[in-house]
Amino acid sequence: MIPISKIPNTGSTSWKFSTTKILQSVVLVCVILYFGKTLFIPLSFSLLISFILYPVCKWMEHKGMSQTIAILIAIFMVLFISSGILYLLFLQINEFLTEWEPFKIKLLEALAQVSVYTSEHFGITTEEQTIFFKNAINNSGSETFSAFKTILYSLSGYAFFILIIPVFSALILYHRSMLAEVLYQIFPSDKKETVHEVLVETISAYYNFIKGMALVYLIVGLLNSIGLAIIGIPHPFVFGFIASILTFIPYIGIMISSLLPIAISWITFNSIWYPLGVILVFSIVQILEAYVIFPFAVGSRLKINTLVIILMITAGGILWGAAGMILFIPFISIIKLIAERTESLKTLSLLLGDGIHKKEKP
Repeated sequence: MIPISKIPNTGSTSWKFSTTKILQSVVLVCVILYFGKTLFIPLSFSLLISFILYPVCKWMEHKGMSQTIAILIAIFMVLFISSGILYLLFLQINEFLTEWEPFKIKLLEALAQVSVYTSEHFGITTEEQTIFFKNAINNSGSETFSAFKTILYSLSGYAFFILIIPVFSALILYHRSMLAEVLYQIFPSDKKETVHEVLVETISAYYNFIKGMALVYLIVGLLNSIGLAIIGIPHPFVFGFIASILTFIPYIGIMISSLLPIAISWITFNSIWYPLGVILVFSIVQILEAYVIFPFAVGSRLKINTLVIILMITAGGILWGAAGMILFIPFISIIKLIAERTESLKTLSLLLGDGIHKKEKP
């Protein structure tokens, strides 16, 4: 029998200690992120916007414009784009409301047909169905009120974010020199060059993130349009790309953008299968966008592997909801940049990167 040398005990104790410390740190960070999300979400979006607008502000300042005016113009550009998306959202709601009366008639006809089918095949009379629905509505009254309060709370949170994010972004841009100097002072003098490189590459990473997001919206718009065209919905490219743009607004955007094609398809074709087809197209594209298109389009530009992207999307959704699914991707990109320049974190950089499979074959 071949003798196997024993592993020294000294190393195992150190490994257990370091593993425990790592797990404790991860849990502590997750707890802080979860309970501090009211502050961290708008602050993170503000950092994202300020990193993106920094080159724009710097260019305007080099052209002779004052720092304050350059920042205000850049912020107003972002507000203009955001207002355009919100206007598109309200336009969809208004268009749906104009189609509401014929849509309501179709809906009532469909409910009547379902009631007749249930009565004929299951022996449940119309009166019994009416009593059942009345009881269900009465029993769900408190749940509906609770859901309504949750929706109002979420909307108030979004309103707070919309108001505070431009302010944070403007202040970060205005005090950028002071913030960078503080960051340099935190680290030893021999690390200042590394810190500067990380800052520069972070701005580049955020730009690549935005480019990846633009590619995602383009692909999602094309897939939506092709799917709607296949099932014969009128104006498929209009509805497809509006739905793609409105996915920028988490959850609400895709739901509202789907209402109009659902209503028009039902009224035009007088069949329930077309609205179901619209729902199926949007559902499939949303699943592809979340787990295939977004990880590949964004991950390839940030040089992060797809597994890590999907894990970050999931973790971000658990901790911060829809905002976390967007913001955690740039975060992991910054962690990768730091890990690449830290000798003790080279293994982490290797884990996050996507370059292993690109090695040349012998």
